[in-house]
Amino acid sequence: MKQLFRKSEFFIGLTIIAISLFVGFLNESFYSVANIFDLLRSTVVIGILAMGVLLVLISGGIDVSFPAIAIFSYYATIKLLNVFHFDGGIIWILIVAAGIGLLLGLFNSIFIAFFKMQTLIATLGTATLYRGILFVFLGTTVINQIPNSLTNFGKSSIFKIASSDGTSGLSSTIILLVIVALVTWILLKYTIIGRGIYALGGDPTSAKRIGFNLTKLQIFIYGLVGIFSGIAGVVHGSTVRNANPFDLFGIELNVIAAVVLGGARITGGYGNVQGTLLGVFLVVLINNNLILMGVSSYWQKVVIGMLILVGTSITSYQSRMKANINLLGEEGGLHAINR
Repeated sequence: MKQLFRKSEFFIGLTIIAISLFVGFLNESFYSVANIFDLLRSTVVIGILAMGVLLVLISGGIDVSFPAIAIFSYYATIKLLNVFHFDGGIIWILIVAAGIGLLLGLFNSIFIAFFKMQTLIATLGTATLYRGILFVFLGTTVINQIPNSLTNFGKSSIFKIASSDGTSGLSSTIILLVIVALVTWILLKYTIIGRGIYALGGDPTSAKRIGFNLTKLQIFIYGLVGIFSGIAGVVHGSTVRNANPFDLFGIELNVIAAVVLGGARITGGYGNVQGTLLGVFLVVLINNNLILMGVSSYWQKVVIGMLILVGTSITSYQSRMKANINLLGEEGGLHAINR
């Protein structure tokens, strides 16, 4: 039970249940199949982006460029496909966007891995650079002509359920979130690279001494973040059914809040996929319920800011408690040796 109470996932789960009961009491439509499916669909873009942010936070960095990479990759892909009058399958669209995202992520890694810049400063600079290039060279016009396969993907459902309110379907886009989350989970739990990411965030000096190549690790991390961002951009586009270069601006606060609430520490070395997914659902649940309750969108920023502060405070407190327990254990061992 003590171990259970130490886990962030436990408290997030309780919070989700409490909010669901409260909102369901105020508005019974919250429990409708359509609303539940809408909540799940709303987690996809934030969830995919959160997997990349999770890797960065575990490694001891902070990335704020992923929304710019996502919309740049998607908008550039649509412009490119329209030039060649391409109307192929969704897989090819995902591959092109992920490839562009990979290049932008690797560009981030140059400043972080080779020039040893602070991750926040580097990604803040590249985020501004990417949006500037997007506006100047690619355009600021909303593109409504997108491939039919992308529109059909956004409309498609894994399965549908008939209810009193009509027929509701679970969006097929959630498949991409499941795949990205599964890849991230396997990477962190069962691979040497995953152990290296934890080691890099925990203590870079020790990680280097035991044989990890920190430069290659950082190149891998930010390249993968770029791929995830490109995929998220395509999913977002399939949902809104256009390409708007001004989209996803400011979403980084929601994503970082979700990952921090999920238990990842800003100081690095700790975090997992399960907690992050719960954090994503909690953030989406709060945002959607504020809308459902008629609360102004400005209050969403207030709530998200408070969640970041609370999540950071909790993880910081847990870190201090763990350090104190380890210190007491070491002192007890020294006393035992002296006796």
